[in-house]
Amino acid sequence: MSKVVSLHHIVINTKNRQMTITSEHCEDMYRFITSIIKRNNCVLYRIGGIENHIHMLVDLSPTVTLSHLMWDIKRSSSDWAKQNGMFPNFVGWGKEYAAFSISVSHKDAVIAYIMGQREHHQKVGFEDELKRITERNGIKWGDYLLT
Repeated sequence: MSKVVSLHHIVINTKNRQMTITSEHCEDMYRFITSIIKRNNCVLYRIGGIENHIHMLVDLSPTVTLSHLMWDIKRSSSDWAKQNGMFPNFVGWGKEYAAFSISVSHKDAVIAYIMGQREHHQKVGFEDELKRITERNGIKWGDYLLT
């Protein structure tokens, strides 16, 4: 039997980075996204964020592409958020997403990073955070990532 570990630190932001994922209902959003990840036979190690973006650490199933998983997460959760009434100002996710493969040796550090998002963003804005992460992972920065 094949054994595959394909860990990805994934970041998605709300459309135009609007603060529409209310802290009152963010756990509902996280649970819904978790169900999508499980439905795709992937493993979620951690999810968290603030009102305008979410970080996830996912072990991607060898039977699913990253682009399909992200399409399913963004489409399904967007429809759900617009219909359930908990996120009255939510208009959708940004067009892009950022994803970085990580080694198993960095898993605990990424989990801790995701768990500390509220505190982290009291000091660092989302745009600066995403720019730093992308550049550190060899991706040339472009404002298109913030759509």
